[in-house]
Amino acid sequence: MIMTLEELNRLDAAEFVTALHGIYEHSPWIPERAASQRPFANLTALKQALQAVVAQASIDEQLGLIRAHPELAGKAAIAGELTRESTGEQAKAGLHLCNTEEFAKLHQLNADYNAKFGFPFIVAVKGPDGNGYTRQQIIATFARRYKNRRDDEIAECLRQIGRIAEMRLNDLFDFTPTLGKTVMAWCEELAAWSDESDALSCAYLTDSHQKTAAHIASLMRTAGMHAHIDAVGNVVGRYLSDDANAKSLLTGSHYDTVRNGGKYDGREGILLPIAVVQHLHARGEKLPFHIEVIAFAEEEGVRFKSTFLGSTAVTGSFDMALLDKTDADGVTMRAALQAAGHAEADIAGIARDPASVLGFVEVHIEQGPVLLQRDLPVGIVTSIAGSCRYLLELRGVASHAGTTPMDMRRDAATAAAEIVLLVEQRCANQGSLVGTVGQLQVPNGSVNVIPGRCQLSLDIRAADDATRDAAVADILAGAAEICARRGIELQSELLVRAAAAPCASWLMEQLTAATARAGVTPFALPSGAGHDAMAMAEMTDVAMLFTRCGNGGISHNPLEVMTADDAEISAQVLLDFLRNFRSKPAA
Repeated sequence: MIMTLEELNRLDAAEFVTALHGIYEHSPWIPERAASQRPFANLTALKQALQAVVAQASIDEQLGLIRAHPELAGKAAIAGELTRESTGEQAKAGLHLCNTEEFAKLHQLNADYNAKFGFPFIVAVKGPDGNGYTRQQIIATFARRYKNRRDDEIAECLRQIGRIAEMRLNDLFDFTPTLGKTVMAWCEELAAWSDESDALSCAYLTDSHQKTAAHIASLMRTAGMHAHIDAVGNVVGRYLSDDANAKSLLTGSHYDTVRNGGKYDGREGILLPIAVVQHLHARGEKLPFHIEVIAFAEEEGVRFKSTFLGSTAVTGSFDMALLDKTDADGVTMRAALQAAGHAEADIAGIARDPASVLGFVEVHIEQGPVLLQRDLPVGIVTSIAGSCRYLLELRGVASHAGTTPMDMRRDAATAAAEIVLLVEQRCANQGSLVGTVGQLQVPNGSVNVIPGRCQLSLDIRAADDATRDAAVADILAGAAEICARRGIELQSELLVRAAAAPCASWLMEQLTAATARAGVTPFALPSGAGHDAMAMAEMTDVAMLFTRCGNGGISHNPLEVMTADDAEISAQVLLDFLRNFRSKPAA
């Protein structure tokens, strides 16, 4: 039965519970507790209210909800005892068509999982885009999550239950997240072009990078935009206002990736606004300002170890000396640009006049677990963390592992180990402050030789520069003390220093209002990752909208995921933001 939200809001409490029967398996207490919050302004508000009931329930109630769900391809499915909703969902994933080997694998995984956790494995088999996981994907997810800790798996099961309920509500109200599905499908299309055959890797100006750019330009034109590829490879789409003298509101993100990366990092922030513009264009709707979507050519720094090449060209701060940098094959950036048909003389012309720009708003997958843990589909970014990156080189004395007494060693690796622990201790429990040693090497090391040399990276980030700089100073001083005590020479090289970029309050306020109108409780959070908005902040006021990241918040990884419904909410927030946009108040 299909109904409207207006009809649901008019029902009495008992009828309300009956109408939502089957949304949560054998758990009428969930709609019972949400009924008092009516009327719901929209479907998203209803979804959020129901999931809040689950989040606020006792652990015993949550475990009861989890245990109310059937095993995948289990005994209840074989006996035909599943609910109508579960029957359809398992059939959507083809679980009723398991071959003997797949059925045996699932049966064993079910048994092992139940023995370890005490409840059944739950996954939304319709998947993040609603089109359904394959049986192989389900089995792989099953095996991966079996390695989790029990508390983490309880939380993940509840999230999956929320996703199942979300899609069941879509069916009940005959709702399709059209914009979100479009973005998800386009992300799949772009993932087809990669520098590697078995992973998504798209480095600056490679063949796959140029094909990706061409496809983005095609999508922009189809959406009703004027599009071109500029002299550094940025793909620029403009949706023009009827007022030729209007200023431009900029949005976008990057389309290059890390090696073996995810499908949504950067690319969501390009494809989602294109989908929004396509929606406006289909309605014949223009805005009192130009919308400019920029697919920045380079942000990750993979090929030439230089980040924000695309966005710094737009701000007019592109460092022309970088053209002499070489990649791993000895190809200069200048040569790569020329091979791609770009002229370095045209780079200066990319810079925008700040007076013609209203601001910059970037949509991005969170790349972390904060929104996931709070059951929120979107969040408003307060600031983008500034970072300092160093390369530390430690030199001791290499000597025989068997003949050198422990108290006479000048071991570079043990000094490095102390420094790693120092970073962890100094950055713990300090708000937005985080510290990472992501690279640790013993060049030319041997199993029977005391390490005489060690190299390690240092990455310190915080939402404000003062907090970060204080941590950097303490860590470098501590490292110097460790090395002096151990008789180790220490050299440090500053690789990157990027200032934190606070988001503009007047833009954040408008994103907050649009988020509330979408039916989501507004939530503000800092970004620990760097984004093109950091570079754009040199030229104009910036803001960011985060979309929830699944799989525990994993990013820069093939497991990076978001859902069509969350992408839909982000798109609706951006669309509302554009329609209600107000220019910066005069000082």
